[in-house]
Amino acid sequence: MRHPVPLTIDHPVWVSAVLVRVPAGFPSPAQDSFDDGRIDLNEVLIRDVTSTYLFRVTGDSMEGIGIYSGDEVLVDRSLTPRDGDVVVAVLDGDFTIKTLHLHPDRVVLHPENPAYPDVDVPSLSELVIWGVVIYAIRHVNQRKYR
Repeated sequence: MRHPVPLTIDHPVWVSAVLVRVPAGFPSPAQDSFDDGRIDLNEVLIRDVTSTYLFRVTGDSMEGIGIYSGDEVLVDRSLTPRDGDVVVAVLDGDFTIKTLHLHPDRVVLHPENPAYPDVDVPSLSELVIWGVVIYAIRHVNQRKYR
């Protein structure tokens, strides 16, 4: 995982929005809401721009919750991490993304892929919970847009 890049957003990021409920099951001819306009992704995705960072994920340890290699995650440093949060952690100087499990006697960084073992954080290790993941941006189309 690369070092964090702060989001420097000094203007709105406008995208066209068609706010229609899109069923993932059976198609429905009746739509109960429709609004054609624009939305600012800053307002939708970012609570505090000064503490929000974007990371590109590498590796497959979080695939079990839908975070894949190449996806981006938005990380908020102003949130207090809680048990069960997906976090970006720095363990002994190395960045990692894992689910945080807080136990009375230990801290566990849990990968969401059964191919990987839990990381039981040793008491003499240096662990910093760098921030809490608030959104994962999943790439569903293999074309490169960057």
